Order: sequence, then structure tokens, then C-alpha cells
Amino acid sequence: MLESLEATLYPIVVNINNYLSSYILVFLLIAVGLWYSIRTRFVQVRCFGEGMRKVFGNLTLRGKKHASGMSSFQALATAIAAQVGTGNIVGSAGAILTGGPGAIFWMWIIAFFGMATIYAEATLAIKTRRVDQEGNIHGGPVYYITTAFQGAFGKFLAGFFAVAITLALGFMGCMVQSNSIGSTFQTAFGVPSWVVGIVLVVICAIIFLGGVQRLASVTEKIVPVMAAIFLLGGLVVLIARIQYLPATIAMIFQYAFQPQAIIGGGFGAALKTAISQGAKRGLFSNEAGMGSTPHAHAQANVTDPHDQGVVAMVGVFIDTFVVLTLNALVIISTLYTADGPLAGGYVGGVTEVLDKTNLAQTAFGTVMGAGLGAKFVAICLFFFAFSTVLGWNLFGKINVIYLFGKKSPKLCTTIYTVVALIFIFLGTTMSNDLVWELTDMFNNLMVIPNAIALFALTSVVVRVARREDPDSTPLRR
Repeated sequence: MLESLEATLYPIVVNINNYLSSYILVFLLIAVGLWYSIRTRFVQVRCFGEGMRKVFGNLTLRGKKHASGMSSFQALATAIAAQVGTGNIVGSAGAILTGGPGAIFWMWIIAFFGMATIYAEATLAIKTRRVDQEGNIHGGPVYYITTAFQGAFGKFLAGFFAVAITLALGFMGCMVQSNSIGSTFQTAFGVPSWVVGIVLVVICAIIFLGGVQRLASVTEKIVPVMAAIFLLGGLVVLIARIQYLPATIAMIFQYAFQPQAIIGGGFGAALKTAISQGAKRGLFSNEAGMGSTPHAHAQANVTDPHDQGVVAMVGVFIDTFVVLTLNALVIISTLYTADGPLAGGYVGGVTEVLDKTNLAQTAFGTVMGAGLGAKFVAICLFFFAFSTVLGWNLFGKINVIYLFGKKSPKLCTTIYTVVALIFIFLGTTMSNDLVWELTDMFNNLMVIPNAIALFALTSVVVRVARREDPDSTPLRR
């Protein structure tokens, strides 16, 4: 019965995902990024330096404990924890395999415009957040959706978003991430995935039950550490392959406009593939416009929405222009250069050996050795996936409380946490293609109400970006 249902639903969900991601969402999210870039007079350029100073000017891994919410850096670290996931390693590998090295160029373009989108999301998250009687901050798309649209329509859009993100990230998304942790550790270290699952559940339970402050304390430490480990390993590979770096960078630009030379086919079809792969993978790597990271930025203890908006832009920059780009440079410089197995493109017998799941391990292994390369990527994937689980659990919890927890938020949070931990454990012990596709589908669907609200609240964001609304915004009770 269940197998029959899965066999029926699977192709339907796959077709929905292909249509949404290839057409509606790519154009919708690119449109939002272009729109806000123009309307804010390219805030991502004008205020980039300001954002970097706010993030790194007072950087500390031991932020003060707050009565409610988080420091601005803790909010950014939580957002980056959610953004920098397995997609940065596996996603960029898949984009390069399918669209060629030139797909990375289009990822950069998408991220550039996405920085304006995420500025808008963070600004609106601060402007519309609420605080309950116990001092807990609640903010995110559901609150600016209902601000943009009063009445039944706004409640419907907000409810639709809340259900979609809870299923996509809070439950099934965390299952996908824990599956990556379990499978990579079993492959690299021989540890049974169910053992990894038990350890992961215990650690997550301790953090989840500690509330926002404990999660903030963990993310502000784990995000810089995981970034440093990955950057160090990537730099070791790039230094070893330094003679190939000019050719590597040249390939990114050359194959952005001549992709047929590396992925085959006609010029038009190849160019469409390169752009669509870069756009899709880029959008769902940095999460700009998806409505996920505003939940973290809403927790920031800032009074001026602009301050967190410029900090949020740095998150997209780190995700795409630093972490994802470094992984791409490692892959291209080791596998696509003249002495690499993919020098002639992803064709022939190599397609039976290399795929997006092992491409990064193979790339790092060319310099570190196959065994060490596999272990290094497994450790990085653990940090990336684990930090994403922490961020996504918080985002789901905020929306579950919005849906069901107005009278008894503590009971609602406890039930949600137990269910989420079950999904995390199941993710390490089983793999179900339908669950993976359903995760993507709800992930895609939650973008639609978020993007509609972003367009509707343009005037609010523009006033903040142009400093026509510089007054502090107190939390609403």
C-alpha cells in the first residue's frame, strides 16, 4: 500500500519541483533581487563596507547572554548556520557537473542581487517582529506577510508559509541534513549511521531545550570554526594547485558564455543549462528570498532595521562568495584542468565514477590523498549539516508557535522538539527519495508568499535603505 502510494506520488512531486524551480521560482527570486537592487540604489554596493564593519569590527565568540533575542552577530551566525549547509558542497558540485564551471559565474550574479533581497527580508523582520508576555521575540515572514495583507488573505498566506517551512525545514529538511551526516560518517570512518543518529539527537536535544540563548551561544562559536576549517583545507589544495588557478578562473568566465564547449549540445541549450543551474543552486544555497533567515535576523537586539539589513548581506557574501566559491575552485582546479579527469567534460566512463555526492571528496583527495580527502569532507559536511539543523529547527519552531502555540507556547515547543528529534534520528537510518522530493517541494512553495509580501512592502524597505526612516523601532507587544 505504502509502496504503491510512493510510486504514484514520486513522479508527480518531481514534476512539480522541476516546474517550480526551473521556471516560476528562478524568475520570481531574480525579479525580487533586481527590483530591490534598483529601488534601494544598490544597497549591496553602497553599504557593503558598513555591513563588514558591523560584523567584524566587534567580532567575538563569547557574546553576552541576553534577556531575550540575540546579539546582531549571533543572529547573523544563526542565519549563516542555516545558509551554509550540504548545498555548499554537494549543490555547487551538482551545478558544475550539469552546467559546467561557468555555472559558478551565474551563482555570483544571483548572489549579488540576492544581497539586496536579504537586506529587505532582514529589515522587514526587525520592523514587524513581536515580543510575548515572557519577553520572547517572534519574527519572520508570517509577521510581515500579515502586515502587508490585512484580513483573511494575509492570514491564509502566512498560514501557508508557516506550514510549508515547518514541513520543509523543521521536519523533513533536518531529516535530509542528518542523512548526509550519517552516510558520510559511515563511509569515511566506518561508524554505523544509527550510532551517529543517537549522538546527534542527544546533542540537538540539549541545544533545542536550552532555547534561543543556548542556540545563539552554539552558533556564534561553531560557524566561525567550521568556516575556518573548510577555508584552511581549501587553501591547502589551492596552494598545491596554484599553477592551475589562472586557468581555473578563466574557465569560470569562459564557460559562463561558451558552456557548449564543456557540457556539449547546442549553444542555446547549453547556455540555458549553465544559467539555470547557477541560478537554482545559487538561490537555494544563500536562501535569499526564501523566507528562512529572516527568523534569525528578527532575534537581533538592534533598534535600527538598517543595521541588521546590512549585516544580513554579509551572510550571503560569506555563503556564496567565500565558502561556495572556495569549494568550486578546488573542484575545477583539480578535476577540470588539463590533467584532471573532467578536462574533456562530464562524459564517457567518468560519469560512472564521479557524481555530485563524491565530487568534492575526489577533488580534495587529489591533494590530501583519497582517505584523508574523504574524511576532511565528511567532517566539514558534519559541521555544515549540523549547523543547518540548528538554524532550521529554530525557524520551524517560530512558525509552529505562530500556528498552534498562542495559548500554550511551552507545550507546543516541547511537542515540536520531540517530533523534530524523531525526524533527525530517522534521517540517519533511512533514505526515502519521496521525502527528499517533498522537502524540495515545500521549500519551493514557501518562497511564493514570501516574495509576494516582499514586493508589497517595497516602500517600507526603501525608506529604511534611503535613511528616510532612521528612527528606532521598538518591539511590539
